[in-house]
Amino acid sequence: MEFLRLPQAMNRRGVNLMLALAPFAALARGRNALADSAPLQHAIAMHGQPALPPGFAHLPYADPKAPKGGRIVLGIQGTFDSLNPLVVLGVAPDAVPKYVQQSLLYRSADEPFTAYGLLASGVSLDADRTRLAFEIDERARFSDGKPVTAEDVIFTFEMLKTKGKPFHRSSLGRVTKVSAPSPRRVEFELGDGSNRELPLVIGAMPIFAKHATNAETFGETSFRPALGSGAYSVEEVRPGESLTLRRRKDFWAEDHPVTRGLYNADEIRYDFYRDSNALFEAFKAGLYDVRLEGDPTRWMTGYDVPAVHDGRIRQETLHFDTPKGMTGLVFNTRRPIFADVWVREALGLLFDFEWVNRNLFHGVYRRAGSFFSDSDLSALGVPADEREKVLLAGFPGAVREDILAGSWRPAETDGSGRDREQARKALDLLKTAGYVLREGVLRNGKDEPFAFEITVTSRPQERLALNYAQSLARLGIAVSVRLIDDVQYWRRLSTFDFDMIQWTWPASASPGNEQIGRWGSANAARNGALNYAGVKSPAVDAVLRALLGAREREDFVAAVRALDRLLISGFYVVPLYYLPDSWIALARGVVLAGRQPAYFLSNETLARLPAAPAPAN
Repeated sequence: MEFLRLPQAMNRRGVNLMLALAPFAALARGRNALADSAPLQHAIAMHGQPALPPGFAHLPYADPKAPKGGRIVLGIQGTFDSLNPLVVLGVAPDAVPKYVQQSLLYRSADEPFTAYGLLASGVSLDADRTRLAFEIDERARFSDGKPVTAEDVIFTFEMLKTKGKPFHRSSLGRVTKVSAPSPRRVEFELGDGSNRELPLVIGAMPIFAKHATNAETFGETSFRPALGSGAYSVEEVRPGESLTLRRRKDFWAEDHPVTRGLYNADEIRYDFYRDSNALFEAFKAGLYDVRLEGDPTRWMTGYDVPAVHDGRIRQETLHFDTPKGMTGLVFNTRRPIFADVWVREALGLLFDFEWVNRNLFHGVYRRAGSFFSDSDLSALGVPADEREKVLLAGFPGAVREDILAGSWRPAETDGSGRDREQARKALDLLKTAGYVLREGVLRNGKDEPFAFEITVTSRPQERLALNYAQSLARLGIAVSVRLIDDVQYWRRLSTFDFDMIQWTWPASASPGNEQIGRWGSANAARNGALNYAGVKSPAVDAVLRALLGAREREDFVAAVRALDRLLISGFYVVPLYYLPDSWIALARGVVLAGRQPAYFLSNETLARLPAAPAPAN
C-alpha cells in the first residue's frame, strides 16, 4: 500500500485541520448530491399523480377486516418443471414472484399505472426520469430474518438483466449505472430518460436474497425458489402436480398500508390438470375454489349442476375498465407462406365470426379488431389526429389509408358459414399475391399447394381451428390442426416452431415495455420472446419509442393508437373476439374481500370465510 505523501511545508497542525474538516466536506458533498436528487415520495405514476396520499391506511379495494385463515386451492391447466418463471428455461407458475417474493413498489389495481412503496419506504425520481433512487424500508426482512439491502436489489437487477426473460433483459439493459451509496439506498441512472416506464419496471422487479441465491445456476430450472420477503413461503412441491404455500407468521409487512387486507389465506395450493375438461370437472367436484371462466359455452350451460343450485358454487360477472386485448390466430411471418401481407389479409376475410359466435358461443362475444378494444386507446373507428400523423409521417404507406381514416372494420359475413362475397375478395387478394386456384387446390407460382398447420393446446382451441380450417378448404387451402400437450406447446412457442397459433395479448390501461416484447424488431428472433408474429417494422419500433417517452396523456394516447393502426395494417393476426366482462366462479366460503378494483382482478384479496358452526343437537 502506498501512503499519501504530504508536502514538506504541511505541518502537523495543518494535517489535524484537514482531518477535522473532512467530515464536514463529506457532509457538504452528500448535501449537494441530495440537492441534485428529487425528494423521496411514497409512490410514482406513469402519467399524472398517484391517487392515494402519503400515509394512506390501505388500498381502496382491500378490506383490513377480512378474515384470516383457511386454505384456498387454485386450479391450473398444464404442468410445471420449475419454480422460477423469471428465466427462459422451464415452465413455472407465477406463485413465487406473486406470493413468495416482493418488489420495491406495488402496483395498484385501482389506477392505470401507479406503484406505491413496499420494500421501498420512499422513491425518488427526477422530472426527466433519468435518475431513480429507492430508500429500502428498514423493517424489510427476508423469510430467513435477514434484512433486505441495496446489495440484494443490485444482485436481483444483474440476474434479471443477464439471465432473465427477454422482457427484463431488454428493459433493464437500458440502465446505464446502478450503485448503492448506503446499505439501504440504491440508485439507478436511466440514460436519456426516453423510456419513461423504466422506473416502474425496475420498481416491479421481484427482489430475492443474494446470500441465498446461486448466481451460476440462476438461469436453470429449479424447484428451490429464490428466497424472498413475501407473505408466503413454499411448503410443499409435488413436481407437475401441486404446489403449496404457507402464510408466514413472521411476515414483516403484515400491517403495511399496501398489504393490509391482502394475503388472507393461511395456505394457498396450486393444483395442476392436464387438460381443460379435467380442470372443469375438478372444479364442479369441489377440488379447487376459484375459476376464471373464458369459455362461453361452459358459462352458459356447463354450470347447470347441483353444486350451483345448492350454493356450493356461485357465479359472478365482473367489469373492469381495462382495454380488452387481442385474441387472434397468429401468423408466424417467419414462414415464407405468411410473409406476404396480401395473403394474411385474405385469410383474415375467411373467418366467419358471425357464424362462430352464434353457433359455438351463444352470441356473447364481440368481434375483435383493435389491440386495445373498448377504450380510448383503440384506433378502431377513430380517424388519426395530428399527433398520430406526425408520428407516422416518416413511414409513408406503413398504415393503410382506410385504417388511418378510421373507416376500416373487420370483415362481416352473412353468418351462413359459406359467405361467397368474402371468399371472392379473399381469392382476389391471393391472386395478387401470386396464387391461383387450380383443380380445387390453391397453388403458388412454383405449383406448390398452399398448406399449413395450426398448433393448439386445448379442445376449445381445436374446435375453433377445425371450423376455420373448413372455411379455408373452400378456397383449396389445406390446413391441418395439431393438438399437443402443454410442455411441447411452450417449447415450440419459445423457439417459434409453428405456422399458426391462437394467442391472447391482454391489454392494460397503460401499455408500456411489454409492447416491445410483443412487437419490437429485436425480439423477432430472440427465443423466449413474445413476438410470436415475427414483427420487424421500423415504424413499429419508432412508435414504441414514442409510447414509452410520452410525458403527457394526449401524446401517450396518440402513440398507442398509432401502434394499433400499424398492427392492424400489418394483418399479423386473424382477429377473433373478446368478452366485454369477466366471469368468475367461486366455491362456497371464498370471497373477494373488499370492493372490486377498477382495472384488474387482484387474487391477493381472496379470503375464506370461517366455517359455520355445526348446528346443536
